[in-house]
Amino acid sequence: MHIHFIAIGGAAMHNLALAMHHKGYIVTGSDDEINEPSRSRLAKYNLLPDGMGWFPQKLNAGIDAVILGMHARVDNPELLRAQELGLKIFSYPEYIYEQSKNKKRIVIGGSHGKTTITSMIMHVLKNAKMDFDYLVGSQIAGFDTMVRITDAAKFIIVEGDEYLASPIDRRPKFHLYHAHTAVISGIAWDHINVFPTYEDYKKQFQIFAEQIPADGKIIYCSEDIDLCAVMDESKILAQKIKYATAKHEARNGTTYIHHDGKEYAMQVFGHHNLLNMEAARNVCADVGVSDALFYELISSFTGAARRLELIGSTQKFAMYKDFAHSPSKVDATVKAVKSQFEARTLIACLELHTFSSLNETFLKGYTHTLEAADIAYVYFNPHTIEHKKLKPISVEYVAQCFAKNGLKIFTDSNLLKADLMKNKFDNAVLLMMSSGNFDGWNFENVFFGD
Repeated sequence: MHIHFIAIGGAAMHNLALAMHHKGYIVTGSDDEINEPSRSRLAKYNLLPDGMGWFPQKLNAGIDAVILGMHARVDNPELLRAQELGLKIFSYPEYIYEQSKNKKRIVIGGSHGKTTITSMIMHVLKNAKMDFDYLVGSQIAGFDTMVRITDAAKFIIVEGDEYLASPIDRRPKFHLYHAHTAVISGIAWDHINVFPTYEDYKKQFQIFAEQIPADGKIIYCSEDIDLCAVMDESKILAQKIKYATAKHEARNGTTYIHHDGKEYAMQVFGHHNLLNMEAARNVCADVGVSDALFYELISSFTGAARRLELIGSTQKFAMYKDFAHSPSKVDATVKAVKSQFEARTLIACLELHTFSSLNETFLKGYTHTLEAADIAYVYFNPHTIEHKKLKPISVEYVAQCFAKNGLKIFTDSNLLKADLMKNKFDNAVLLMMSSGNFDGWNFENVFFGD
């Protein structure tokens, strides 16, 4: 079986390529740019293209399937050649479905928490020594790849993104997995470049929920008012299961879950993570894991990469980084850290990097999302706005949207660094939030380097 990847260097794409290589398929691919860690991981298995660019002459009628990544354009020379040859062309979600037709498919959806919930499930199932396939949006400790596809596993756990499947398929990814069991963690408007209104965005979750068959299950957060309204208004055939936070308490900086007369100390914290945990518990119960075993195994879960990830700590200082970028994620993350470290000064720094977060209409949704921080920063790069072909935004407008007293806003990363380093990091917590990288600033080394 020979499959060819157009834009093989993407995070999901190169992991799927590795998974199919491990399954014994012949894998080839192309891309015009491949960065780390994709480059080294592909090279390790001799899957790195000989040169960068597109080579339509390499495609022939002997290729069984072409996987098209989002990085490619509709006029990509290899795509045009594949269409000319009449080859089977799949987006990666379509190909995940193709490879899991005979499995139970459990899809984790929602505007926030998808990666964490999926990671929690994977952590518990691995430690329960259960065999399963998976697709997750971040590298998870204890797992070599972000995708596993085998013939033996009876079910697959899929992180179901609502973004578009491919340049030639404008359907949301999570519609294409055809879930038997589904999770929806919550609905908060995102991807404004694809879903220009909140109603458009919510509609995608309604479609997702209505796809679940009558013998399936849909697990959703009872604390999300908009989500509950969508569930009530939808023509859902599947069994509906609501979840909320379990009984718990925080003592001396540690959160304890109380269940059936026992308490379990957790290594993660924050209301949103406790909600994520209950979504994961319901999924694990669906595949045969008892609640007692779940809480025992989840107690060793330390978090997904870049999701309230502890970079380092001393007796009087801790630093976290988080992928938070949408308003709901920023608000939940800042509140979680402040509630965990009430006696410490919380210094929160947010980079506006996504298309939505740099849109002047969407920015209004950030009002008071940094309110729980004692000292707050916002950074955005005007060149990023220009590159995304968006209307320029001013520092004054950003300040107006956030409505946070004393908020410091920077458009030069060097000036941001200089001002940030003026703070006293004694009895403090530093929280760095972005889906980008603050223009490549390696702040981990600044505070905890050799």
